[in-house]
Amino acid sequence: MTYSEGRRYFDADSHIMETVRWLHEHATEEEGRKFPELSPRGAGAQAMQSIMAAEARRASAEATAKLLEQPLISGPKGWQAYGASTPEERSRALDLLGFERQLVFPTFSLGQFVRSDDVDVLYAGAHALNRGMAHFCGSDPRMLAVGYLPLHHPARSLATLESALHEGVRAFWVTADAINDKSPSHIDHEPIWERLARERTPLILHVGLGTAGTKPYHNNGYPPPSDWLGGGENMRSRDFPAIAHAAENFLTAMILDGVFERHEQLRCGVIELGGSWVPGFLRLLDHAAVAFRRTEPLLQQLRLKPSEYMRRQVRVSLFPFEDAGWLVEQAGPEMFMFASDYPHPEGGNDPIERFEAALEAHQIAESAAERFRHGNFADLMSL
Repeated sequence: MTYSEGRRYFDADSHIMETVRWLHEHATEEEGRKFPELSPRGAGAQAMQSIMAAEARRASAEATAKLLEQPLISGPKGWQAYGASTPEERSRALDLLGFERQLVFPTFSLGQFVRSDDVDVLYAGAHALNRGMAHFCGSDPRMLAVGYLPLHHPARSLATLESALHEGVRAFWVTADAINDKSPSHIDHEPIWERLARERTPLILHVGLGTAGTKPYHNNGYPPPSDWLGGGENMRSRDFPAIAHAAENFLTAMILDGVFERHEQLRCGVIELGGSWVPGFLRLLDHAAVAFRRTEPLLQQLRLKPSEYMRRQVRVSLFPFEDAGWLVEQAGPEMFMFASDYPHPEGGNDPIERFEAALEAHQIAESAAERFRHGNFADLMSL
C-alpha cells in the first residue's frame, strides 16, 4: 500500500537536500568560481553529521532496507530521509508515497549566492541551480523541477528563463521583495511574465525569499525559545502571522497593476507561506480597488474584481496545522493545495490525515476536496 492509498494526490511542496558540492557539480568552471561551497554550519546544527550519516546509509543495503520498514512520511527527515538527495531514491519514495506529481524545490543551495550584491554571482548561481534541479527531476515525469529566477537585470533574467526552460525546469521561484526599488509589476518585467504565460509555466513564491521583518520582535528581553522543531533555525510563533506579508505585497502589485489581467494564462503558486491570511486578503484587495478606482487609471482597466484574479490565477499550499476545511469555505475551492514538504519536517508526520480530518469536519463537497488534493495543482502547472 502507498501512503496516499485510495486517493489521488499531487504534492505542491517537496525539496531536495543538497550536499556540500551539489551546486558546484552542476556549474561550469567559470560559474563555480563565483560562489562558495555549501556551509553545513549555515544549514543548522549537526548538518554535517546528518549528511555523513545519510551517505553511510545509502551505501548499506541493510540499513536502507531497515529504513524502508517504516512509513516514509513519519520516518527520518532532512538529509537522512529516503530520497532526500538522490533522484533514484526519490523516484522510489514517490512509489511508496503514492503522489502522482510533486513540485521539487532546492533547500540550502540558494543561500550560496542569493544574498550577493554582485549580479554576476546571482545569475551564475541561478544557472547552476536550474541545471541541478532539472537533472534531479529529469528521469521521472512525476517530479517537476522548480528553478530560481533573479529579477535584478530583466534582459539577463529572460535569457536565464529561456535556458532553464530548455533544460526542463517547470516552475520558477522568484523573490517576493521589490528588486532595485522596482515593483514586480514594473513594465521592465513585462517580457518575463509574458514568456511564462505563453509557456504555461508558473512563477512561485516560497518561504525563504521575501522579508518578513519580524526579527526585532523576537528581542523581548526573555531567553530565546527553540523553534517548534527543537532547533534554532526555523519559524517561531511571531513569524507565522507575518510570514506571508511579502507575498501579499507581491500579489497586490501583480493584481492591481494589471499583470494578471494582461496575462490570463500566468499562474502563481504561493508555497509554504500558509493560507490563513487568504480570506481577509481577498476582501482587502477588493476594498482597495473600489476605494481608489476613481483616481488610479490602472485600476480602471481591470475587468474583474481583484479577488477574482486571485481565484483564477493564484494557488496556495497549506500547512497541515491549518484548518483546510474552514479555508475552503471562506475563500472558495479554487485556492488551496495539498503539500507534504517532504523531506522537511514542517509537513508533519501525517499531513493527509490532518487535511482530510479538516475537510470532513466542515463537510467539504467531494468535488472541492478533489480540487484541494490534486485539481488546483493541475491548474497551477497546466497539466
